[in-house]
Amino acid sequence: MAESSVRRSSVEREVMWAPWEGPGLEHLRLVTSDVGVVANGLVIGLEAGRPFRISYEVRCDGRWRVREVRVATPDSERPVLELLTDGESHWKRRGGEPVPELDGCIDVDISATPFTNTLPIRRLGLEPGESEELAVTYVRVPELLVGPERQRYGCLEAQADGGLYRFEALPSGFTAELPVDAEGLVIDYPGLFRRAWSG
Repeated sequence: MAESSVRRSSVEREVMWAPWEGPGLEHLRLVTSDVGVVANGLVIGLEAGRPFRISYEVRCDGRWRVREVRVATPDSERPVLELLTDGESHWKRRGGEPVPELDGCIDVDISATPFTNTLPIRRLGLEPGESEELAVTYVRVPELLVGPERQRYGCLEAQADGGLYRFEALPSGFTAELPVDAEGLVIDYPGLFRRAWSG
């Protein structure tokens, strides 16, 4: 068998988002392959009038189920958040301690980035008219506070070059309609983020 036929194929994508209002920027590097997904992001922005910066890495299996999450700030007094999951909704910290309050969560939602909306969009593969309620591991930035949150995703439109999804954060009643590109990456998140660059 030729070497090229056994080499694993991967696709790299880079995207930048800016806040809807005010200063800030995110740079995402997303690598997808037949064995999984690796997303690396760097975010700078304002929260409650104060600047923050974080880096994150999310690793998924080939079915877009989260397996590892790492979120860090450059501030030494804040710990790095590292979580592992089996892809079947059981979570633990890097040291092996279970996190039972996150049982039932498959996806992660990091508050400072629109990238994490891509995870349930890709994993669920909803058809137009379909919706699903789910629990996610919610990470509030910049505090790095973690807990479960109920959300709902509904597919409004789907074409080869993208689609439109309705997102609902069920505890608060917040809703947004999210246009996405062919990879399921958010183009604009009304009121929060807008696409600044795409490669």
